[in-house]
Amino acid sequence: MTRGERRRRAAPEGVRTAERAARSGRAQQGGGIQGTARGAVLAVVVLSLVLGLSGPWLLAWHRARRAVTLHSAPPALPPNSSSPAVAPDLFWGTYRPHIYFGMKTRSPQPLLTGLMWAQQGAIPGAPKLRHTCEQGDGVGPYGWEFHDGLSFGRQHIQDGALKLTTEFVKRPGGQHGGDWSWRVTVEPQSSATSALPLVSLFFYVVTDGKEALVPEVGAKGQLKFISGHTSELGDFRLTLLPPTNPVDTAPKYGSYNVFWSSNPGLPLLTEMVKSRLNSWFQHQPPGASPERYLGLPRSLKWEDRGPNGQGQGQGQFLIQQVTLKVPFSVELVFESGSARMGRSQALEQLAGSLLTQALESHAEAFRERFEKTFQLKKKGLSPEEQALGRIALSGLLGGIGYFYGQGLVLPDMGVEESEQKADPSLFPPVPLFTAVPSRSFFPRGFLWDEGFHQLVVQRWDPRLTREALGHWLGLLNADGWIGREQVLGDEARARVPPEFLVQRAAHANPPTLLLPVAHMLEAGDPADLAFLRRAFPRLLAWFSWLHQSQAGPVPLSYRWRGRDPALPHLLNPKTLSSGLDDYPRASHPSAAERHLDLRCWVALGARVLVRLAEQLGEAEAAADLSPLATSLEAEASLDKLHWAPELGVFADFGNHTKAVQLKPRPPQGLVRVVGRTPPRMQYVDALGYVSLFPFLLRLLNPSSSHLGPLLDVLADSRHLWSPFGLRSLAASSSFYGQRNTEHDPPYWRGAVWVNLNYLALGALHHYGHLEGPHQARAAKLYSELRANVVGNVWRQYQATGFLWEQYSDRDGRGMGCRPFQGWTSLVLLAMADDY
Repeated sequence: MTRGERRRRAAPEGVRTAERAARSGRAQQGGGIQGTARGAVLAVVVLSLVLGLSGPWLLAWHRARRAVTLHSAPPALPPNSSSPAVAPDLFWGTYRPHIYFGMKTRSPQPLLTGLMWAQQGAIPGAPKLRHTCEQGDGVGPYGWEFHDGLSFGRQHIQDGALKLTTEFVKRPGGQHGGDWSWRVTVEPQSSATSALPLVSLFFYVVTDGKEALVPEVGAKGQLKFISGHTSELGDFRLTLLPPTNPVDTAPKYGSYNVFWSSNPGLPLLTEMVKSRLNSWFQHQPPGASPERYLGLPRSLKWEDRGPNGQGQGQGQFLIQQVTLKVPFSVELVFESGSARMGRSQALEQLAGSLLTQALESHAEAFRERFEKTFQLKKKGLSPEEQALGRIALSGLLGGIGYFYGQGLVLPDMGVEESEQKADPSLFPPVPLFTAVPSRSFFPRGFLWDEGFHQLVVQRWDPRLTREALGHWLGLLNADGWIGREQVLGDEARARVPPEFLVQRAAHANPPTLLLPVAHMLEAGDPADLAFLRRAFPRLLAWFSWLHQSQAGPVPLSYRWRGRDPALPHLLNPKTLSSGLDDYPRASHPSAAERHLDLRCWVALGARVLVRLAEQLGEAEAAADLSPLATSLEAEASLDKLHWAPELGVFADFGNHTKAVQLKPRPPQGLVRVVGRTPPRMQYVDALGYVSLFPFLLRLLNPSSSHLGPLLDVLADSRHLWSPFGLRSLAASSSFYGQRNTEHDPPYWRGAVWVNLNYLALGALHHYGHLEGPHQARAAKLYSELRANVVGNVWRQYQATGFLWEQYSDRDGRGMGCRPFQGWTSLVLLAMADDY
């Protein structure tokens, strides 16, 4: 489901047609799409001349084409930047964040590996097969204790009475990304467990094209190894080693089963395995009583059909099941042929004691690097708080994914959305290297989330941030638009209802990618500046599109396009493009609205782009942008458009009345009723995060007459202050805690969100260090707010084992989806006093 969406609507036929095209492989790729497009352009132009078609029709066609045409500016990243030749250390990674454990290559046609598991016989019937991270599957807590974003990670997963630890480490070498090894350890949660459970692990490898896999079979369903070859990996070998006791490394008896088939499609892997777990086998170690378990076929018989019995013919799916009693450890080793060939002397297989040594060495290096980077121990934080910081960082880095595919785009036809008749079209195939907000609920790229993500990642590894920003800027269309939600590839598409797949080319999103860009400018790293020089044309095109396409009704005003219409069941139509979803706006949407937060985002963007242009020596661009930046930062202009004297704060402006509420009206359910006070053009009384934006983005002068009133409402418990962080909407607001529909609970209507609290902390830290009448108060509020936010995130992690999407302003409890190690990981920077 799309972030913040709580309703469903029927998908237009155009969506379904394009969706079928993407799934069936009819989507144009490579030179084919370009050749087809050139032919289509010529045909349409000739036809229009012959038939005398009107100018508006041609303009609409031109808009539709530009919406799904990639921008012509040079890419921000070097050619083939994801290939093993250019970035061998990043070629393999845990780039499938939606599964509990697995790895893949950064490639349009990747080699994929993964883990499934099931506890046998614990519950009557088929065992619960674990594979993809789900909100309601009962697994948890789970997450990465360590993950360096590059070559090492250790994750803990609690599943009922079981505790799983998944670890990996990479070893460089050769021309194809080097070697890697896994260790999966399964133990009982409690040492007091009397009956040790029987557990099956399923290790699999999937190819997505013509790559070759050649399994070598041993006795009783056990694979000796799997040999393979792909154009990107060359020759390779995968070996599943015999299980051992995790305490003394003594061998343990395992029962083996295997299954080999054509690839049914990545979203169908779990169901295929479930459908093949249909035979009973005996697990009987020497001298022990036999136990039954459900297993895959034991013989290696090729099955060229999916779970529905139809042939697929696209790649291979090979899976090995090993079943045994806990506790145990199993290791999987990937060895690159070119790595072996390129070494002057043969290295031992990265397994056993050598793997243990490598894992511990990496863990210690991670701890040392973490302290050097964030200095939490030096700042006096407890060992437990330091561990939370490491987990926040590791969860974010472990949630980085690599996606490839085609999105669906509805072009901007230059009319209000309710009047638009166009069907969505397929965007060209594109890659995306990005962190994700939540492995369980939002395992894909979100534009405004990513800017916050990269504030954390950049402190740790600036190169990863350059990679992520470069990929996002690679999504730019010919107009300079980037879709706010990226659903790329079958695995991502399978988790989003069809009606929410379409991105609208008229809709913007907060340009938070400029936040890490601003930090790059402050840090002055030559590698960052070289990247920004390549990225500048795209950054400028993106900002220019935002400034022009979201222009408001009067100069220097801005309006989010894409607000929901005033439907009978909506208390207040949402503004999903703002990122703040159900935050109250004008009660009756209109083209005359002026949105405060958007104006502030554009002001920030103009400021950052001017600084960037000046630093890069782009004198012409700096001269063009400077007047806009100066005008947007002028407080008199901001006051004229958004200061509401009657409210004593900044505010949106639009056609609004407070006299709206949801009332039951059978059989329709709850419907919106407008009271006796009709809407009129006025400032919107909705005190909350939006009201603070000139402060949050540090657009106010330290001596501003408005800074004091904003600090007043921020610090007032009747309004925004809570013991757990700043509320998204004031407790005094008539919309506070109100549902938006009968089935749509409040989202940005009071809950505490860490990303906006981080901006507030940064602003308080900023004004607390600048001379002015509010310096001492800002510094005091900074210390108190930081203690509230960090303390509550820490307490909730201790209680639940998760970082959460949002937190209750009433009792601090975690709410929304979990784990949410996207922007909630900003708690680490708050702990480090790093803004």
